[in-house]
Amino acid sequence: MKKIDLEIVALSHSVTQSHNYAVVLGEKVGNRRLPIVIGGFEAQAIAVAMERMIPNRPLTHDLFKNTLDTFDIELKEVVINNLLDGIFYAQLVCARDGNEFVIDSRTSDAIAMAVRFKSPIYTFDFIMDQAGVVLEDNEDEGGTSIIPDEAPQSDSLENLSPKALNKMLEEVLEREDYEQAAKIRDEIKKREEGS
Repeated sequence: MKKIDLEIVALSHSVTQSHNYAVVLGEKVGNRRLPIVIGGFEAQAIAVAMERMIPNRPLTHDLFKNTLDTFDIELKEVVINNLLDGIFYAQLVCARDGNEFVIDSRTSDAIAMAVRFKSPIYTFDFIMDQAGVVLEDNEDEGGTSIIPDEAPQSDSLENLSPKALNKMLEEVLEREDYEQAAKIRDEIKKREEGS
């Protein structure tokens, strides 16, 4: 399976789940985005590393990095390797003395480690197909917005036409509301599979 190279494009509060955050990964070559809901602690761990902040005492991910460094273990890459029942799974691909080994990880922890090690993050097409959203350039200016002040509920999505859903998808992607985009994408896919 061909791996898709990803980078972190956003880290923000979750619109639909209070006290949670969303990390958005984007293809380095391509226009798909992969939104992943994570906890507050994991979001802090990623943000601290991205901003190159040095806490007074090491965070758990810093401790793990220091441990790997002490034993000359290199984090070669992070692979988001599966998606089951809406839960992402990841692996840390490590190397020591020419031997490669794989460690299972929560995706949020794997991303936090990748940022610290400056390691690449990969996934596969089947995961992008299931959970990714496509960011499209919208050339249509001056259109009327169909996005209400509050994000629409999933049952209200069922009442929209396919054209309205696609328009709404473009608009939430422009706002970088990737969680809502994922819900709209799921509704579009549900209709495509049903026809």
